[in-house]
Amino acid sequence: MSSPSMTDTERSNFWHLYADVFWFGVLAGSLMAFLAVYAARQGASGFQLGLLNAGPGMVNLVLSLPAGRWLEGRSNVRVTYWTSLAGRLGYLVLVPLPALLGAQAQIWIIILVTLLISIPSTVLAIAFNAMFADLVSPEWRATVVGRRNALLAVSMIITSLACGQILDRLTFPGNYQLVFALGVLGAMMSSFHLGRLRSHGAVPERVGKPIMDFARPGLLRFLDTFRMPAGLRYLTRSEGKPLLRLDLLRSSFGLFMLAYLVFYTFQYLPIPVFPIFFVRELKLSDGQISLGSALFFLTMMLTSFQVTALTNRLQHRGVLILGAFLYGLYPLVNTLARGVGLYMVASLIGGVMWALTNAGLLNRLMERVPEDDRPAHMAIHNLVLNFGILAGSLGGPLLVEWLGMREMLCLSAGLRFLAAIIFWFLA
Repeated sequence: MSSPSMTDTERSNFWHLYADVFWFGVLAGSLMAFLAVYAARQGASGFQLGLLNAGPGMVNLVLSLPAGRWLEGRSNVRVTYWTSLAGRLGYLVLVPLPALLGAQAQIWIIILVTLLISIPSTVLAIAFNAMFADLVSPEWRATVVGRRNALLAVSMIITSLACGQILDRLTFPGNYQLVFALGVLGAMMSSFHLGRLRSHGAVPERVGKPIMDFARPGLLRFLDTFRMPAGLRYLTRSEGKPLLRLDLLRSSFGLFMLAYLVFYTFQYLPIPVFPIFFVRELKLSDGQISLGSALFFLTMMLTSFQVTALTNRLQHRGVLILGAFLYGLYPLVNTLARGVGLYMVASLIGGVMWALTNAGLLNRLMERVPEDDRPAHMAIHNLVLNFGILAGSLGGPLLVEWLGMREMLCLSAGLRFLAAIIFWFLA
């Protein structure tokens, strides 16, 4: 079978999309990967780390639907570039921060900067999703996404390992300043390549499938998950129809979304606790944390290559339920850890479980959403996702106060298993 022909514009766009994702991996493997760990080392409380995670979810909850409506009829290419630049310039504030202020002042500035960055980043996430679907035609999508995901894995693994060595070998505060500066470089170079993308005019066929691109701007890396903004491109395709349709919750889709809400809430419960647990309980060095992150990225990517074959056997629902059952293993294994050994085991397991769960969540969602009414259904899902992030990120630190850290992680493992059981009945 012959390969589809490629225009000069497509060839240029694909090259810049590959360069964009490589530099995005530098950002994700440096500044994004170590920001919460740095805050924990500076004495951040669980509540403060919860705010660090919940802030972007709150902004997305408020702005995503108006942003989707505003983007209709506008150039997604231009909006993607300018919003990426506007958001990522905020990272510059973090570079001198370790040398300037006291610990608590730094933590609150990190929270504030993250919150402000998430405003243009919410628009960026929607615009990039829509732009990618417009620039990459269906016959090239699997190739481009596969190469982007492979480049992302390589970039994140190398960057994470390098940053771990920088943090262990150089003295504070210069070590963290260098890691943050590396992240800023990655952010700016990613935006540069986004600015070189060009529209080719024709809108490709709408295939209605999840793109499965791990490196979409607006994505945030947490300890055992990514915030994956599924189907945001549909928020720009309402064609004047209402995006917020609460009547959908009275249908079978409402129970389906209830299962997703439970999962997202239990997914994010332990997220603010992990950095504190690694730093203060397990007493891991930054190099050890970076190695765990690299193992997570590696197994995530290797597993993602096998998802199609597994889906052929289990179907999308089966993959979702399997991934959700495995999802409780990450906090459970970490709860049993007394040092670096089981942390590494948890990292290896974490990459596998997230690749399966992410594929199951996106594919099963698209399978349940009717093709002729996707904007309104995906808008409901986006609200459910961000409600879950808010509830989990703010609820987890409260549970730590009542139960203790290891007990809370053990509970969160049990709740994640419970979410899988709910998927069994409602998904």
